[in-house]
Amino acid sequence: MTEVGAGVDETGRLVRDAAGFLLQRDGGGSYRLVLLRVPVDHVEKRVRVRGIYAGDGVVEADGVAAA
Repeated sequence: MTEVGAGVDETGRLVRDAAGFLLQRDGGGSYRLVLLRVPVDHVEKRVRVRGIYAGDGVVEADGVAAA
């Protein structure tokens, strides 16, 4: 289990839904992403996300980049 405030560096598929963006993690499961910018070029593609775990499956992402 990831602790609140822990650094996150994960790869997976970026998916958009009605509530925003999800990272479907390569290792299984998903994270809801809090993003400052909308990464439209990366939707439905494999990406790398870095950020801070905020709890309840939410990551405050510093950035999204192609994996």
